[in-house]
Amino acid sequence: MATILLVEDDQFLSSLLKNRLTREGFTVAHADSGPAAIEILKTTRPDLMLLDLILPEKSGFEILEEIKSDPRLQGTKFPVIITSNLGQESDMAKGKDLGVVDYFVKARISIDEIVSKIKNVLASTSARS
Repeated sequence: MATILLVEDDQFLSSLLKNRLTREGFTVAHADSGPAAIEILKTTRPDLMLLDLILPEKSGFEILEEIKSDPRLQGTKFPVIITSNLGQESDMAKGKDLGVVDYFVKARISIDEIVSKIKNVLASTSARS
């Protein structure tokens, strides 16, 4: 089954997402800060990353930029879905510029919708490979 890297510092939300994704049959790796996410990416290749933007020490945008610039992480291709409380057009545009496949504002989406989107993205990704 697919591995999801969940990068979320809100303990309540990350626990809800992790439990739900695990029940759906996914393997879930969890990072609660930017540096922790980068460390996981150095050893694990997730099938998808669910990424918050406002994180301790390193933002989600900085994580995306580091993936593009760090030679150890370049060439790692996996879809990224942003879940954030930042909902401005400029943030969404920046996410798209950095290659994310979707961007959700946490206050406007349910966990069911997130799980459904993850399944759809993974299905379309595996259909292409």
